[in-house]
Amino acid sequence: MTNHIASRTLTRLATSIAALAALGAVVACSPATTSAPTPSTSVSASAESSTAATPSEVLAATPWETTSATDQDGNQVALTDENVAMYVGWAYFKADGTFAMYNLDDSPKMRGDWTVTADGSTRTIVSKDEKGEVKFTRDSKIVTLTAEEFTYRVFPDANNAAVYFDIIHTPTNHAEPIR
Repeated sequence: MTNHIASRTLTRLATSIAALAALGAVVACSPATTSAPTPSTSVSASAESSTAATPSEVLAATPWETTSATDQDGNQVALTDENVAMYVGWAYFKADGTFAMYNLDDSPKMRGDWTVTADGSTRTIVSKDEKGEVKFTRDSKIVTLTAEEFTYRVFPDANNAAVYFDIIHTPTNHAEPIR
């Protein structure tokens, strides 16, 4: 099983490196502009080549900051609301399948391993302690995953899919805090 995981990790890493290199070439060849890209443009749609970025590559391409949240009715929810506060912070998903998350004051939140399904519908995180022991595993439905937005859905009560919150992240240039 360890060989299978290592092989899968190496394959994912090689694919991520190739995609990031291709995206870098596209960016380097793109004309300079001072206007921001439109929110509906995804990395795979903007690559302008036959090589589209996978959902995992899109998530690993940038650090993310929690910038807002909405409820099931589309209403804005304060980031301090008890239903969303635990999801607020900085997130760093690395191409090697590891992640680190921090609170907005740069204090450590969690770290571990992550994956995204090939169709981009679900992100899984496996939170680990300092010894590498699994603390918990969480699957989250991905609502939006583009170069400009990463949004996933959380359910306060797993037995009630009618009540949920969408946790919205946007790219940031915030450097990962040193642990």
